[in-house]
Amino acid sequence: QVQLVESGGGLVQAGGSLRLSCVASGRTLSIYAFGWFRQAPGEEREFVAAIEWSGGKSYYADSVKGRFTIFRDVAKNTVSLQMNSLKPEDTAVYYCAADSRKQSYYTGSYYREAYDYWGQGTQVTVSS
Repeated sequence: QVQLVESGGGLVQAGGSLRLSCVASGRTLSIYAFGWFRQAPGEEREFVAAIEWSGGKSYYADSVKGRFTIFRDVAKNTVSLQMNSLKPEDTAVYYCAADSRKQSYYTGSYYREAYDYWGQGTQVTVSS
């Protein structure tokens, strides 16, 4: 089992920045990749960014490229999402996810069903 705990959400004005963190515990050696997804009210959960735990290769949704950066701290079992130039449309609950079966390698990092562990989510609200 893997447990994921997110932190760092909050309220920020458009153009501002936030950093989200996700701390993993439990069977962390089994993790192949981490992802960040978000879900706005009335919308489906969508892919934001992902990172391969071992090699550090990262992937981004087009909507956040150039504004968001995903990075990892292997020693602390932590994955973070630095969000800059935030827009009101970035408002959502952000979820950290872990892939312990290497499914995202075959399906693509954007495929939410590839992730088998999820955090509880953290709210990000961007005001205009």
